[in-house]
Amino acid sequence: MSSLHAGGYPQEQVRARARDGAGQVFPPAAAYGHELFGAAQPAPGEGGDVLDATRLVPPAFMPLRLEKLIELGREPLYQDVELATPVGGFSSALPLYVSAFGSTQVASRDLGIAAGRQAARLGVPMVIGENVGPVNGTGRLGEKEGRTLLGRIAAYQDELAGPGGGIVVQQSTEDADAEIWNLIYSDTSVQPLLESGRLAFELKVGQGAKPGLGGMTLVDRESARRLEQQYAVEPLLPDGGDGERTVLRSSCPGTFTEEILAHQVRLMRNNFPRARIWVKLPPSRDVREAAATAWAAGADAVTVDGAEGGSGWAPVSFLGSVGLPLAECLRRVRPAPGQCLLASGRMWEGSRAVKALAAGATAVGLGRAALLAVDEDPQAGLERLVQAMALELRLLTSALGKYRPADLGPEDLWHPDAAQWSAERLPEPVAR
Repeated sequence: MSSLHAGGYPQEQVRARARDGAGQVFPPAAAYGHELFGAAQPAPGEGGDVLDATRLVPPAFMPLRLEKLIELGREPLYQDVELATPVGGFSSALPLYVSAFGSTQVASRDLGIAAGRQAARLGVPMVIGENVGPVNGTGRLGEKEGRTLLGRIAAYQDELAGPGGGIVVQQSTEDADAEIWNLIYSDTSVQPLLESGRLAFELKVGQGAKPGLGGMTLVDRESARRLEQQYAVEPLLPDGGDGERTVLRSSCPGTFTEEILAHQVRLMRNNFPRARIWVKLPPSRDVREAAATAWAAGADAVTVDGAEGGSGWAPVSFLGSVGLPLAECLRRVRPAPGQCLLASGRMWEGSRAVKALAAGATAVGLGRAALLAVDEDPQAGLERLVQAMALELRLLTSALGKYRPADLGPEDLWHPDAAQWSAERLPEPVAR
């Protein structure tokens, strides 16, 4: 190696790119399928997460607490906070849902099934990722177990007992050719969900970790040759042999305009009248207009995935530098009464969840946190994580003098920069 030095310059990263080329655009290939990626939390003083830096501020005067006192005939306690919340056309035991898991080894080694069983017992909705069907198969012909799409649905459905919960099947442009929604909607094993109003379809417009890009996976050279007519494939690393995954496989992110999005939502409502309709948006600069378009076309819920959202695989430069933080997405969208806004991005404990709810979200999604919980304990890890969050939700909501998540609002938030939660400078969405 040369003795050349460059003070203050990221020379190790430059040298790594000189050695490995395009392979350095992504995390280490050995991490694929075994690690979860997403925006890292910046250090204090380096432009950290606005939502985390925001404080919850209880008032001295609490008229809703007085109303609760009169209703109960006693001083209300934190246990009196009612967490049951309508989420995207479903009833949910809490203002929570389980975000979409993909088909990488992280989610597929039975963790998706374990998470589904526990989410059902908790009575909260669960989203199944858009690539599960194409990668793992639908599991038709009576197959119930395994990692297939119907296998995951069955694991959830088998544990569903109370009134809360529901299954959301995600689909992207890539899945449209496979007619995933049609296959699920017509399958007899899913009819109980339809009859109870607990099946939804989610149109995935984008995701937080890599807005503007489609799904990405690593495949071996043989698989790349088989897939190159359907996907973009590009070698990233020298072939190490033994079927090592060294080729990037990218799918189409889809093309959307206001008219195309509205048309797709209306088409979903017409083709699947018994299913709820969700739309997942990336943290885009026009997220407000996109959400307004989806709601106006009849979406039951709009999910906003902040730039802090996780991913199985994404370019390193996207993870820290592309997309709006969740706090800014929430500031821009500002749902009207009756519009269901769902928020995801580094949710795992009560204070961040309550801040998102106060900023306008109806419910928050657990993604990486849910996977980590079931990895720790496949039998009850997610249930214990949610129990801890439920306690925090009740304590924090009660401290704010509120007794329902829907009562939380921007008045409960403070940030040194007051403009962070101000609606000023935001144009009204185009009337439709």
